Amino acid sequence: MSERKPERRGLGRGLSALMAEVTPPVEEGGAEDRGRTQRLPIEQLRPNPDQPRRHFDETALAELAASIREKGVIQPLIVRPKDDMFEIVAGERRWRAAQRAQVHDVPVVIREFSDTEVLEIAIIENIQRTDLNPIEEAMGYRALIERFGHTQEKLSEAMGKSRSHIANLMRLLSLPDDIQTMLREGRLTAGHARALITAADPSPLARKVVQEGLSVRQTEALLKAPQSAPKPRKRGKDSDTKGLEDDLSAVLGMKVSIDYQGGGKGTLTVNYRSIEQLDRLCSILGTPVSQRDIGVDR
Repeated sequence: MSERKPERRGLGRGLSALMAEVTPPVEEGGAEDRGRTQRLPIEQLRPNPDQPRRHFDETALAELAASIREKGVIQPLIVRPKDDMFEIVAGERRWRAAQRAQVHDVPVVIREFSDTEVLEIAIIENIQRTDLNPIEEAMGYRALIERFGHTQEKLSEAMGKSRSHIANLMRLLSLPDDIQTMLREGRLTAGHARALITAADPSPLARKVVQEGLSVRQTEALLKAPQSAPKPRKRGKDSDTKGLEDDLSAVLGMKVSIDYQGGGKGTLTVNYRSIEQLDRLCSILGTPVSQRDIGVDR
C-alpha cells in the first residue's frame, strides 16, 4: 500500500476573494441553506482548534464588544458544519467580543471547507486584519508546510510575503521557549529575535535586551562585541602566608602584604604612612633616605 501523501492544493484564494462571494443579507434560512447570511445562536458556534492565534488582546476585545453592543455584529462570521455544531472559520474575535457584549446570536455564512482551506483562511484573516505575533504566524506557516505539504515558495505566492520573510519567521521557532514567550507578549520584536538566533546562549542576552530596552541595531552590536571573560576569583591566602604577613608587619611597624603568584614568585608590598617610616625601612635595608628629597613638594 502506498503511503498517503499530504494534501496539496493551490493556495491564495484568500479572505478578500472569499468575502466577495458572500451575498448581502437575505431571507433567513436553515443550516442547510449554504452561502446565505443567516443568524445562529452563540452557543452553536465553537472556535477552530487549529486557529493560529492563541492570544487575543484584552483591550481590543473590550473595544470591539462596546462597538457590538452599540451597532451589533456588522461583518458576518464564516463557519462550517462540524459535529452537530458550527466551527468558526473566520471571525473568532467577533464571536468572543459578542459574548462579552451579551449578544445571543450573530450573523454567519455557512460554507463547506476542507481542513486545509480552514487553516489557510484563518491564517490569512489574522495576517491581513489583525497581525499575528511572529510566533503565531510562524506556527501557522509551519502547519501549512508540515500538515498539508505546501512549500515556502507556494506560501510566498499565496500570502503575498517574500520567501525570506517566511523562512526567517519559521527560524524563530528554534529559539528557546522563554524567548518565544517574550515574542508572543510583544516584549521582543522579530528583528530582535532574528539577531539572537546566532547566539550560543540567547536567553541571557534576550533578558538584557528587554531590561535595557535595546534597539535591534544595539542588539546586533551587542552580539558582535567580544564577550568579556569572567574575572578570576581571588584565591584566599593560606594561614602560613597570613602568619608571615603578621610577623613582618609587627617587626617593621608597617602593613605588609604578600601576594603569591605561583612558581615560587610573588609580590611583597610594604605600606608606609610617613617619611619617618620610610626612612626606618630603608635603614633596615641599608639605604637611608634622610638626605633625599622623597616626599618633598616641588
